[in-house]
Amino acid sequence: MDHVDALRSELLSAVTEAGDLAGLEGVRVAALGRKGRVTQLMKGLGTMSPEERKQAGAALNALKSEVASAIELRKAELSQADIDARLMAERVDVSLPARPEREGFIHPISQTIDEVVAIFGEMGFTVAEGPDIEDDWHNFTALNMPLEHPARQEHDTFYLPSAAEGERMVLRTHTSPVQIRTMQAEKPPIRIIVPGRAYRCDSDATHSPMFHQVEGLLVDRATHMGHLKGCLIEFCRTYFGVDDLPVRFRPSYFPFTEPSAEVDIGATREGGEFRIGHGDEWLEILGSGMVNPAVLENCGIDSTVYQGFAFGMGLERIAMLKYGIPDIRTFFESDLRWLRHFGFVPLDIPSLVTGTG
Repeated sequence: MDHVDALRSELLSAVTEAGDLAGLEGVRVAALGRKGRVTQLMKGLGTMSPEERKQAGAALNALKSEVASAIELRKAELSQADIDARLMAERVDVSLPARPEREGFIHPISQTIDEVVAIFGEMGFTVAEGPDIEDDWHNFTALNMPLEHPARQEHDTFYLPSAAEGERMVLRTHTSPVQIRTMQAEKPPIRIIVPGRAYRCDSDATHSPMFHQVEGLLVDRATHMGHLKGCLIEFCRTYFGVDDLPVRFRPSYFPFTEPSAEVDIGATREGGEFRIGHGDEWLEILGSGMVNPAVLENCGIDSTVYQGFAFGMGLERIAMLKYGIPDIRTFFESDLRWLRHFGFVPLDIPSLVTGTG
C-alpha cells in the first residue's frame, strides 16, 4: 500500500498547487477521469485475490474520496478568488452621472420626504433619526401605552426572538421612539421631525407591512394648541398647493398626547373627478396633540415647566392623495413603468430655496 500513500501525497500536492480552475480541472481528469491514475488502479482490482481486492479496494475508495474532497475545496477557493479579481477589475464609479439614454427617476416616497423636510425646515424643524429595531420601553412604555394596548399584540406588531435576558425587541411600529430618544438626549427647546420606516402586521390596498412616517415634536415653555394648529394648517396648504385648503381638527385619543386631535382636509368628487380643496368631503390625513405630561416626565423633562405638541402622518398616504396613486402596494413593486409614470426627474428636488414644486 506504499504506492497508494505516495500517490495520495502526489495528487493532494497537485491539487494544492493548482493556480486556477483550468489547472485544477486538469488535475481532476488526470486523477479521477476515465483514464485517470486512480481509475486505472481501480480497474486492476479484478485481477487480485478476494483478500487483496478487499484491502486494496478500501484504500483506493478512501483515496478517491479524499482527492475529490480536496478538489472541491480548492475549487471553492479558486472560484472565490476569481470573483474577487473580477470585482476589482469591473469596479464601477457610482459617482459618475447617469447615461443620457438611461435617465433615472426619483421615487415618489423620496420626493415626498424631501417636500416634507423642506416645508418643516422653513418652520425651524431639524431632522432626527433613530434605530428601526427598538426595545419595549422606547416603542411603547415611554409613550404611555398600557400593557393591554392593541398595538402591543403580536397580530399587530413584528416581534424579534427574545434576547438572553428575556427582553423582546420589536420592529418599531411608529417613528415616535425617536422623539423619546431626542427628549432624553437634549434639553428643551426641541423642534424636530422624524421621517423614517415603520412596521405593522397589515397589508392591503391602503396598508403595507413596511411603510414610511414623518412625526414632529416641539417642546418649549410656552407651546400651546394654537401653535400646533397653525403649524399643521400651514403644512397642509403648502404641501397640497391650495392656499385656502379647508383644514379641521377633530377630538381624538392617543396615549401619548392630551388633548389629541385628528386632522382632516377638504376634498370633492364633483364632476366625477377627485380633488383636494373645497368640497363636501373630508379626508383624515394625520394625528396630533399636546404631548402628554407623563411622556415628558418619562424622558426627564419637567412637565410643570415645559409642554409641547406632536404629530404624525403616513408618507405613502399623503403621496397617494397628492399624486393620485390608488394602491399603496405599487410603491414597493419595483416596476420601472410605474416609476417612469409617477417618478420625478433627479433635478426636481424640493429644498428650502426652490420650494416643493
